[in-house]
Amino acid sequence: MRWVGRQLHGVLREASRAFPVVVLTGPRRAGKTALLRRLFPKAAYQLLESPDVVARVRADPRGWLEAQTTPIILDEIQNAPELLPYIRASVDAAPGKKGRWLITGSQDFSLMQGVTESMAGRAAVLTLLPLSAAELGRVELLRGGYPEVWARPRTAALWFDSYLQTFLERDVRSLRAVHDLSVFRRFLSLLASRHGQVLNRSDLAGPLGLSVPTVNAWLSVLETTGQVVLVPPYFENFGKRLIKSPRLYWLDSGLVCHLLGLRDHAQLDGSPFLGPVFEGAVAAELLKLQVNAGRRRELYFFRDERGLEVDFLIPRPGGRLALLEAKAAKTVVPSDAGPMSRLGAPATSERWVVYGGAQMLTVAPGVRAVPLGGLASALGV
Repeated sequence: MRWVGRQLHGVLREASRAFPVVVLTGPRRAGKTALLRRLFPKAAYQLLESPDVVARVRADPRGWLEAQTTPIILDEIQNAPELLPYIRASVDAAPGKKGRWLITGSQDFSLMQGVTESMAGRAAVLTLLPLSAAELGRVELLRGGYPEVWARPRTAALWFDSYLQTFLERDVRSLRAVHDLSVFRRFLSLLASRHGQVLNRSDLAGPLGLSVPTVNAWLSVLETTGQVVLVPPYFENFGKRLIKSPRLYWLDSGLVCHLLGLRDHAQLDGSPFLGPVFEGAVAAELLKLQVNAGRRRELYFFRDERGLEVDFLIPRPGGRLALLEAKAAKTVVPSDAGPMSRLGAPATSERWVVYGGAQMLTVAPGVRAVPLGGLASALGV
């Protein structure tokens, strides 16, 4: 597979010129290390997963760090958080030197806690998610966005199996005391079947004999490691009574298809999960466009107690909104825009139907249809 340029490239380079420390977080195998090594080819490199390296760091963190040359990429810093105070001291000793410490981490919560405590104001924190449709130039729901799946599509099923096994053995055990991994694996499959639904924690707990606090803890693991996202309901009520629970999406369509047992296009196209998988791909694309531009995540959905529902809402400059409906079909009809029209959002709002076709076209007055791969240009990101 040829190198696919990452949209975060420019933001990452700009951050390295403005901050002494750049922290790049995101799920495992999203391409963080490859991006940093390609962007900063002259930087030294240390992988903080080798038992020997971690042992030396823990025995003498100051001495180990002082022996390194900068700029340096410190890969998977969550395995050696004791380095962060010494990096801070190094930064404070020479605050004018930028782009010295290039740090990656796959566990946002634990890593961010250390960064917040150790390097507030000293570090730029960015997120890299798997490849977006805009970066790939195409959409393939069964593959998702992990670079290695695109590099070796014939072994995608084996890759996803290995990824899940690695995830279970490493991240889950390091973040939470999950005593029965087989139950956790069943939890993942059950959660895949709830992809795109409003979250009901009791509905997840019951079939597995779990408590709701356990479900909350396991969901936290999946959020922390970049596997799922909980999209909150929009906070403005438009004069309506709203539901308060978030909607759950897996961030990679290939991974959720694998968990659902969908292995080819015929299975996916004939599955009741086609709509949710496509909708989740839209959610992921919207989030990727935001984080790749160095912006904070702002993604919401709308649903009131009478059943009026709009898939996604995004705040736009000037107090405007972008309203989006996701339709997996390759054709669109005016009724697809109905929920957005009935919502009563400000007249300045943008209205889009994201669909499985290939052309941008007008659906209804003030409503345009856009292919999933065209979202970046449509939204001007």
